[in-house]
Parts: sequence; structure tokens; C-alpha cells
Amino acid sequence: MNIAFIGIGNMGGPMAINLQKAGHEVQAFDLSAAACATVREAGVAVASSAVEAASKADVVVSMLPASAHVEALYLGKDGQVGLLDILPAGALIIDCSTIAAASAQKVGAAAQAKGYDFIDAPVSGGTAGAAAGTLTFMVGGSEQALGRARPLLEKMGANIFHAGDIGAGQTAKICNNMLLGILMIGTSEAMALGLANGLDPKALAEIMRRSSGGNWALEKYNPVPGVMDGTPAGRGYTGGFGTDLMLKDLGLALENAMQVRASTPLGAMARSLYAAHSLSGKGGMDFSSIIQMLQKA
Repeated sequence: MNIAFIGIGNMGGPMAINLQKAGHEVQAFDLSAAACATVREAGVAVASSAVEAASKADVVVSMLPASAHVEALYLGKDGQVGLLDILPAGALIIDCSTIAAASAQKVGAAAQAKGYDFIDAPVSGGTAGAAAGTLTFMVGGSEQALGRARPLLEKMGANIFHAGDIGAGQTAKICNNMLLGILMIGTSEAMALGLANGLDPKALAEIMRRSSGGNWALEKYNPVPGVMDGTPAGRGYTGGFGTDLMLKDLGLALENAMQVRASTPLGAMARSLYAAHSLSGKGGMDFSSIIQMLQKA
């Protein structure tokens, strides 16, 4: 297939590379020159604009930071053409961004009105999962659209869940990321307490991992440098899932909770802590760097 991949950062870049390795013709685009250079070195063609990348595409995959970016890409903004105005007839749109469910529904409805299939398919699994092709996709959309997308999703991920209609994937994702943010704070708090008492961090992490406190952060993403290979903590909290992105996702969860009158006190507290962490100048660091807020200076 001819695939346009828009947004090739820490997550999107490895995903685009995996599609290229699977034999598809990928045209990528990103506003970041560094991101473009990374995928170009891996053999992925880079277009000069999103419109150029998508003009002959059978499928568009997007991985963008926020709702505003996704809406602008597909619907247009400030006189710039949206992709829904130039895509070939019958194209499939797979948006893997984490955005508000209402934005996914807005773009999805506009796409369907023009005869395009659309799914929202946010992901979980981190940069390691993106590189390894083991991501989890949470999909909102019709069975037909998911059926078209599934062969491509299987090249990028190991788990594909159909959450419901358009927007349902986003709702599942914000529930997941709210829990992840809470778990990372709790894990960081426990690890910091152990370190303050002189415990060996590797021993403590293993004890908790195999006990009732075990969770994904302890299994895959320990926040303490030197405890686990290949995590952002081991490279100065770079190259992972940014604090500001976690803050954005927690904000989406809080907004949704207010809309449906759900009680999420821990989610609200987690958002406040990540906001404070971001204001301290750590917004660009991986979200596991939250442990620095909890440690002795």
C-alpha cells in the first residue's frame, strides 16, 4: 500500500519504519527536521509537506500531539488545505494520536461524509513497543474500517482492541493513561522512600515487582536510573513519553470526567503533580522523571 505517515517523532517514527519494513511504500512528514532525518536514514521517504505525502495515499496514519493538530491536519486551518480535501477517493484514515474523543468524532464524521473510512487508534506500549512492533491499539470505529486497518496495525502492534464507535479508542486511552500516571507517581514515591532509607534500588524494585505492589512501571519502566536497562531513566529521562504529554492526557481525562460527572480524585491529584513538575522546568523530560519531585535534594 501507499501510506502517508504524518507525525514521526519518538512514537510515530518507529511505527513508520515498521510499515516500511513490512513492504509498504511509506511517505512520511513531520515539522521536525531531526525526526525526518531519523526515518530517512532507515529508508523511509520524506515528503516536503503533509499534503504531498497524502496526495496519492491509500492510507493515512497520523501521530500528532493534540486535538488541535489533528483537526488542523484533516480539516484545514487559517487558509491551509486539510487532507480531507485532497485525499484519493476511498482512502483509509488511521489516527493514532491521543486526543479528545469529541475531536476524533468531529474529524471522523467529516471523513465519513466525504466517503473515507476513519478509525481512532491511540496506542500504548511506549517507545520500546513502537520500535519492537508490540504496541497495543485501542480502536474506535466501524468493523469495516477496522478490518481494512487491521493488517497494518498488526505490523506495528501485538494487541488490537475494538473499543466501540469512533471516539471510543480515545476514551479507553485516557482511562489507561490516567491509571499510568497514577501508578508512576505511586511507584516513584515508594522507590524514593526506599532510597531515603538506604535500600538498594534494584533489590527494592524486584521485591515490589514480585509482591502485591507489582505494576507496569516496575515491570517495564522503572523511574530510578540504573535499575533497568533501556528506560528513559537510564538516559537522563530523554527519548520517552514527555511530562507535558502526560499532563495533556491527564487533562483530557479530567475534562471527560467533568463532562460525565465521574469521580477521579487520584487522576486530578496526578494532574496537579505533573503540572507542578512541568512548571519546574521538567516538561520536556520523560514522565518517569516525576520521581525527582519526591527525592531529597
